[in-house]
Amino acid sequence: MNQLVDTNTITARLASLSEPIRLRTCRLLERQELSVGEVARVLQLPQSTVSRHLKILSEAGWLIRRSEGTATLYRLVLDDLTTGARTLWVTVRDQMDDDATHQQDLRRLEAVLAERRTDSQTFFGQVANEWDQLRGELFGRHFTAPALLSLIPRGWTVADFGCGTGNVAAWLAPHVNEVIAIDRADAMLKAAEKRLAEHENVRFLKSSIEDVSLEDSAVDAATCLLVLHFIEDPVPALREMNRVVRPGGRVLIVDMYTHDRSTFRHSMGHLHTGFAPEAMCDLLVEAGFEDPGVVPLPTDPNARGPGLFAASATAPGA
Repeated sequence: MNQLVDTNTITARLASLSEPIRLRTCRLLERQELSVGEVARVLQLPQSTVSRHLKILSEAGWLIRRSEGTATLYRLVLDDLTTGARTLWVTVRDQMDDDATHQQDLRRLEAVLAERRTDSQTFFGQVANEWDQLRGELFGRHFTAPALLSLIPRGWTVADFGCGTGNVAAWLAPHVNEVIAIDRADAMLKAAEKRLAEHENVRFLKSSIEDVSLEDSAVDAATCLLVLHFIEDPVPALREMNRVVRPGGRVLIVDMYTHDRSTFRHSMGHLHTGFAPEAMCDLLVEAGFEDPGVVPLPTDPNARGPGLFAASATAPGA
């Protein structure tokens, strides 16, 4: 490949890498050629901000760019860098940790690439394109997940720990015998009651999730979505779920992957900056559950928060 002309001093090259956003950008573009909009979605930044950083990196000789239709695509190609620049970048890159921010970037990158692949397959697969478009026009695009809830046994009773405004209960109520919506905040319960007024099979219970006034083995399953990061010690809450779930019953936890957004502690009262999958499994085992597992949830490239996972486990004694 042709070598880029190295017109920058070592000081100028280092200066162009001095901004963390530009370091994150280079790591992404070494992995994958991306458009400005795709980089912006991965980094969760405005396109104008990303364009400015891409311009600086391009002028410093780090990136190559090409046009494809109306889009401009960028890539960091080691073989196209001068020997000095290549050595410098490898040295800098190897000093960077695979921290929570990088892991979040990689998850969002995969989501962006998956969306790109879907678009490409849809464009080139004429039959699939016609069917998907027709199905969307006739039935909308959001019926699959609600339909799958019908797989839940209709006789089940499900306890929703930390129900908030009733989002989970609203999904579950049409498919099970009873939902027990549990929250300690009056405002949340009132909002949930208003939201679920048409569902007669939802029972509301004011309680902390560490000490619920339900009998042992009272429910078939328990859910707890985006709650555990508000609790200093999640194990007592998980043990309480284990107590009220029947032997062989299931628990579902949805929460954030480990992240580095410390501002969440101050702005939203989070006590944990997410959970690593291994740590979540360890917490479930410590609480007495068996066969824990964690799966990543699809990342919406337009979402501004950290990635989410779903952890599930079984109550012992089936």
